[in-house]
Amino acid sequence: MKSFTNANPRDLTHAITLIRQAHQDGRSVAVAGGGSDLLGMMKDRLVTPDVLVNLKAVKSLDQVKPDGAGVAVGGQITLDALGSHPLIRRQYAVLAEAAESVATPQIRNVATLAGNICQRPWCWYYRNGFPCLKNGGTTCYSISGENEFHAIFGGGPSYIVHPSDTAPALVALGATARIVGGSGERTVPFDRFFVTPKQDVRRENVLQPNEVLADITVPSAPAGSKAIYVKEMVREVWDFALCSVAAMVTVQNGVVRDARIVLGGVAPIPYRALKAEAAIKGKPLDEASCAAAGLAAVDGARPLAKNAYKVPLTQAVVKRALLSLA
Repeated sequence: MKSFTNANPRDLTHAITLIRQAHQDGRSVAVAGGGSDLLGMMKDRLVTPDVLVNLKAVKSLDQVKPDGAGVAVGGQITLDALGSHPLIRRQYAVLAEAAESVATPQIRNVATLAGNICQRPWCWYYRNGFPCLKNGGTTCYSISGENEFHAIFGGGPSYIVHPSDTAPALVALGATARIVGGSGERTVPFDRFFVTPKQDVRRENVLQPNEVLADITVPSAPAGSKAIYVKEMVREVWDFALCSVAAMVTVQNGVVRDARIVLGGVAPIPYRALKAEAAIKGKPLDEASCAAAGLAAVDGARPLAKNAYKVPLTQAVVKRALLSLA
């Protein structure tokens, strides 16, 4: 691991100042929350910062604060604290379920919400230092290589999948990110927070080098809504999603008035299954409509040589998730 300077800011303003000063001095910066992913990347020299800004010292960023329109969740809350928080479990169970599905209890005790949202891809070519597109090269080796865990939607020129479990839940909930940086702060809806390889192959989100994800605002769920997070893995724990579904439906007078169905593990960003949503709107939440939504969810899938199994898997998981809400 390359030597670096550790910086513990007093507050968020101080953190942004430290980042700006490092950049002005020509020094590279990494921002750490729990550091469960970043530390491994630093050991493997995938990330080689001169300065490590540790946000864990900023205690105000790990709170859950209700407001009139919903709840604000600090980006530095641990996944364990998020999944067990009474308000989150009561009003935003889909987010609690997603947080609880991440890795192991030991990792959830230190990993943060912002870190889970902003983690880098787990493609083995990228993680093992191949000169791929994500590592500054000119080739995505997964196209003709090992691609059983890669994207079936939205791939090209890179076919990574976004590894976050909490991100699909936040997109389904209509959450908004508050981003703070050297130019002030801005808010970005989570369905616009993530960046596809076609937009920028070197990034996965809209954060600039001098910005941090401070907190997330989740609006109150509409009356009559229900939501669930379902995740399929190779192993029961310590694994990423082969396919996951965050689904929220609003039922009024026996029919679905609104639906948000977001897929994880199948695309470079949390993938909004708009055709599945359209297939179920205006219909009762029953076997036929849920099956139709599952079929619509995989319309347009473009699997690679070794990941065609994700198509029927995704279809089945969408159907099962919706039926569980019926």
